[in-house]
Parts: sequence; C-alpha cells; structure tokens
Amino acid sequence: MGKISFTNSNTPTITMSAVINFPENFDESLTYPAVVVSHPGGGVKEQTAGTYAAKLAKEGFVTIAFDASYQGESTGEPRQLENPYIRTEDVTAVIDYLTTLPYVDNSRIGAMGICAGAGYTANAAINDRRIKSVGTVSMVNIGQMFRNGWDNSIPDCDAIPAIQGGSDAHTSDASGNPIATIPLAPLREEDAPNEELRQAWEYYHTSRAQYPTAPGYATARSLSQIIPYDAFHKSEAFFTQPLQIVVGSEAGSKWMSDDLLTRAASTDKHMHIVEGANHMDMYDGEAEIAEAIGVLAPFFERTLSERSESVAAAE
Repeated sequence: MGKISFTNSNTPTITMSAVINFPENFDESLTYPAVVVSHPGGGVKEQTAGTYAAKLAKEGFVTIAFDASYQGESTGEPRQLENPYIRTEDVTAVIDYLTTLPYVDNSRIGAMGICAGAGYTANAAINDRRIKSVGTVSMVNIGQMFRNGWDNSIPDCDAIPAIQGGSDAHTSDASGNPIATIPLAPLREEDAPNEELRQAWEYYHTSRAQYPTAPGYATARSLSQIIPYDAFHKSEAFFTQPLQIVVGSEAGSKWMSDDLLTRAASTDKHMHIVEGANHMDMYDGEAEIAEAIGVLAPFFERTLSERSESVAAAE
C-alpha cells in the first residue's frame, strides 16, 4: 500500500491524491485485475473507500481509493466542490492513470463505490466501456436524494428552490463573498431527522471515522449540478456491464439500489441484501463489511477473469 499522486487527465491543473493497494506476494512483472473505489459524498479515501480497497486487495486485486477533485488531498478550487459530472470524470481519470501501470491488465478493470461514490461509479460505467464490471455498497444517486429526499417522498418540482439556491450561491461566490456551503450529512447531531442520518453525523464528526480532510459539507453552488443530475441516465441502454449491488435491508437509501437494478440493461445483475443493516452499517460495521467483501470479491474475480479470458480467446 502506498500514497500516490498523479495529474488528472481531464483537468490537468488538478493533482489527484490516492492510495494504491497491492495483493499479497505482488510481483510487478505480472499483470493483475484492478478495482477503482470511489468514496461517498463528503468522504475521503482514508475512510470507508480505503477500507473496501484494502480488503479487496487481499483478495488478489490491485485497488485504488482516491480523493475526488477539489476534495481531500486532491487539489482544486473552490474546496469541497461536489459537481457530480466532475466526480464521474474523476473515475475515468483514475482509470487513465491505471492504464499507464505495466502491472495492471487494462482488459480487467472494475469499479465500485459507496453511497454517492457508488452512484458516480454507475454513471462512469455508462460512459466508459473500460469499466468491465461494477460493484455498489449503500448506493445513492445523489441527484435523486437531493431532489426526492432520503425516503423518496418529495416530487421533483419541489426541488426548484434548491436549484435557485445553487444559482444564487454562484452569484454570491462571484461577488467575492465567503464560499457558501451546504451539509452533505448532518453537521450537528440535533440536525439529524432519523437514527440512520444521526449515524451519518456520528461517522463524519466523531471519533467513529472523522478525518481532518473530510469536513462534511459541499459548496452550495453544487446544487445547480446535483439537483438535475441522474447517475443512472441512459442505463436502460448503455449499462450492460455485470453489476453487483450490496445494500442493507434497513437502509433508507435502498430504493436507489432498487432503481438501478430495475433500470440497468445488464443481463448479469444481482442484489445482495445484508439483513438488519442500515446505510451506515455498511461503512464500518465489521460483520457487514465482511459480508459485502464475501460477495464483491468473488463477483470481481468472476467478471474480470472471464473478461480477460474472452479477450485472450479473441486474440
């Protein structure tokens, strides 16, 4: 395992910060399947994304967990920009980097993410055919969540004021005022509307998992991009890669995993439900993560090895 940095191929003024993990008995003269791991909105590579990446590496994959542009230890201004289109392009930029590594088999690259990172990963797979298979954990389609609420109870049209708020934040920022921000998870325990989101506060703002580079908020201008965004746009036509969804039975966010499972064109798509787990349990619950890895590792082993064999046969 080691911390690395590289130029973002989509935005060369930005330097990406990441942690790369290697399988046991790694041999640089060989080639390996690789998995890109994307963090939740408001998270960083040192939290749940890094946990999943490290555990997948023990199963035989080169893995890379990275900080999104404008976040964590990656560069870019304004800080904490959460533009979903850029977050999707970041996945592609990481894959660009992986293809330059001689020990990564370019025909065996998979991707996974947690929470909003899973939604961004799904969108990246729709756009980038180099992603051969996709895993998701506690997936959130960030546009759906901000438009329709945690429990999908708000109609789209009611989100217009939020778009207006993002537009107004652009004007305020351009006027030289302090950058306006919004919480990505409750910033105070008393702001949490339910136990599940209270745990989101706890994860990001207590010793449970807080990290100095993860303040838990985003620029308010991001609302202009987030509200109209659909991470699953055109998945009915273009999401044909194998898909493995992992979600807790008690997760308030489960409806978004259900949505992708229905919409994706893939004929190799599956959902594994972790009984009794909520959204946040899948971030750091020891038993819950073990169950998720027990599903995701065989999935990536099957789908990435099959892809490699089919490429070899074609050659």
